[in-house]
Amino acid sequence: MNELSARAKRMARHHGRARSGSGLNLVSLMDIFTILVFFLLVNSSEVQELPSTKAVQMPESISRQKPRETVTVIVGRDAILVQGESVLSVADALAYEGHTLMPLKDALGNQAARLIGDASPAALEVTIIGDRDLPYSLLRKVMATCTEADYGRVSLAVRQRSPGASGVET
Repeated sequence: MNELSARAKRMARHHGRARSGSGLNLVSLMDIFTILVFFLLVNSSEVQELPSTKAVQMPESISRQKPRETVTVIVGRDAILVQGESVLSVADALAYEGHTLMPLKDALGNQAARLIGDASPAALEVTIIGDRDLPYSLLRKVMATCTEADYGRVSLAVRQRSPGASGVET
């Protein structure tokens, strides 16, 4: 007779339980990934960056308002760019007669035609990124051209000053 003793039966039951193992609990892992996805969705919409070039040193400000997505005019030391495309050289813009820079106005008009259908001109926004060493007369011409091109809101981009910084540069 091949009957097992009570001890052998108990050992067989114990080894049988150990072999079956427990399944992987995915509920906790799914909870962690769900929280991570929600965190990334909420925080990714707050970041808004303006296009930047190394040739432009922006002035500093203590403004807390975040930039919006708008048409961007970059006034560098050598050229004026609309949405990254060169429109006019700075030397030509300074020598231009009058307050309206026609090549810039044409480029802004092309951007406006792509942006709006039946919207009013007040809805059009443009952000000017200018080097802080630019002459004010050039910046005034660029702003006047933007308003002539029917842009209702003209904003100047600045670099946010750190809270502890003083207004004096060394």
